[in-house]
Amino acid sequence: MTEEKAIAHSNDDQHLVETTVSSEIMAQGKMLTVRYDEARLPNGVISGREYVTHPGAVVVIALTQTGSVVLERQFRYPLKQVFIELPAGKIDAGEPVLTTGQRELLEETGYTAQDWVKLGIQHPCIGYSNEVIHIYLATGLSLGEHARDIDEAMDVFVWPFERVMQAIDAGEITDSKTMSAMLLAERYLRKHPLPGVQV
Repeated sequence: MTEEKAIAHSNDDQHLVETTVSSEIMAQGKMLTVRYDEARLPNGVISGREYVTHPGAVVVIALTQTGSVVLERQFRYPLKQVFIELPAGKIDAGEPVLTTGQRELLEETGYTAQDWVKLGIQHPCIGYSNEVIHIYLATGLSLGEHARDIDEAMDVFVWPFERVMQAIDAGEITDSKTMSAMLLAERYLRKHPLPGVQV
């Protein structure tokens, strides 16, 4: 094994680990908490760490029988613009992650899915948050009525899988969870092809 591979696959990371010395809440919101910790670095120096705690979320690549991807267009207030995204939502306290994905897909789009495959997880902002996003592929869709929250406004539409990937390449889609999820879905579908889906 080369030195680079040995470092990448090391099982001994103690020389990198930071240890919490103290922790305090700077701001408490309905969903997010801002914390300030003091951490002891591996060299013994004490340094401040500001970060946001998040309950976690689930993102869903929902594929129709014709191989199209269910997408949403919605306004994201922090950036003051409309984004194209996959259906997603936060995990409620004590809720299994698969249940979150099923609930969010139905609430936001009106779709239910017969088959679910977990493709992996994503850490979207490792420098300042502990958020984890669980990624699911959903197939065998049926369309019913959505049940969006009163504070949710979005357009739901479908694009062929290939068109979504082109939109990522062209910079039309810049949402990180959507980009990561589509990459994992593309890799999965190359190994496990589905009728009507071109990747």
